[in-house]
Amino acid sequence: MIRWALTFAVLALIAGLLGFTGLAGDFAMIAKVLLFVFLALFVIALIVGRSVIDSRV
Repeated sequence: MIRWALTFAVLALIAGLLGFTGLAGDFAMIAKVLLFVFLALFVIALIVGRSVIDSRV
């Protein structure tokens, strides 16, 4: 998922450089949403993984 966020961020930069401001904004918004989804899933995985390790001990 982080790969998709980085891909859309790069596409936003390229579109912005070429003058497609509307398209660049759309790509940037998609990259931002994917980044936040990735971070949320990462934090959830850390919490769940931590609880599984604590329950074994």
